Amino acid sequence: MARYVAGRLLQIPAVLFGLVTVIWLVVRLAPGDPVLALVGDFPAPEEYVRKVRAEFGLDRSLPEQFVRYVAAVATGDLGFSFVFRRPVLGLVLERATATALLTVTALGLASIAGGALGLVAARRPFSVLDALISGGSVVGFSVPVFWLGQLLILLFAVTLGWLPAQGMVSLRVSPEGWDRVLDVARHLVLPAAALSLRFLAMTARLARASTHEVLGRDYVRTAQAKGASEPRVLFRHALPNAILPVLTLVGYNFGFVLAGSALIETVFGWPGMGRLLYDSVFARDFPVLLGIMIVVSLTVVLANLATDLLYAYFDPRIRFRA
Repeated sequence: MARYVAGRLLQIPAVLFGLVTVIWLVVRLAPGDPVLALVGDFPAPEEYVRKVRAEFGLDRSLPEQFVRYVAAVATGDLGFSFVFRRPVLGLVLERATATALLTVTALGLASIAGGALGLVAARRPFSVLDALISGGSVVGFSVPVFWLGQLLILLFAVTLGWLPAQGMVSLRVSPEGWDRVLDVARHLVLPAAALSLRFLAMTARLARASTHEVLGRDYVRTAQAKGASEPRVLFRHALPNAILPVLTLVGYNFGFVLAGSALIETVFGWPGMGRLLYDSVFARDFPVLLGIMIVVSLTVVLANLATDLLYAYFDPRIRFRA
């Protein structure tokens, strides 16, 4: 297992270098001049424009800019924000806490609830309950995230008034201690529910199909023939093998959850990296865009590594082949 982990860790630097290269090229070659965005609509002296361009290193050639940026990233420096006038790393990490809270909650809810629904449906295949869960999964997978978020706001915030519609904390009061925790939890309900529905539906369908397949295998039938109870057959014999595709899906979905959080954070005014990304696109703040994408890419790489390690833990054949 240690050799398998070491081999996967050695792959991370090469993967990150490739990601940084692609991300830098995509962002820097995109249309739009950040200097003109900073200057604004009012005409500015050409000398001032050249001074601003030189201040941020935009007067150098693209190859030189790339080499300087990669060297800085290697030391942990993600640059300096054009708009916020502060280091990008600190700015992104401030917003990363809110995004992590939202994405981890949504992905955890989708994984647990989706896996449970899949197990329930697989226990009684082709029943009414199975049809309801399968049909609901198709609907949940088809609903656009941003549209669902607006529906939830209209129903639970505007019409019923049960939950707040915007932000992460209440602005009219300043709760402390457990009151603040409960206040954040109330603000978290709607965005986490909107973000998790699509992935909950995917997890439920995959868990149902995987569990149904495993329950039909010979070793499960042998355990049933020996008189093992239904919970023991399900959780001791079937679940360890049925959970492997679900683990793969959870790790694969982590990146999509982060991407979907940008829409959800915009709809709900959630102060995370998604909202910062949205604002930085319109401001042409290239260092912030690059910093967010690099942090997100690193997070996805580490999440996939954790998924592979869990997969190897549940399936020893992975370790032996490695």
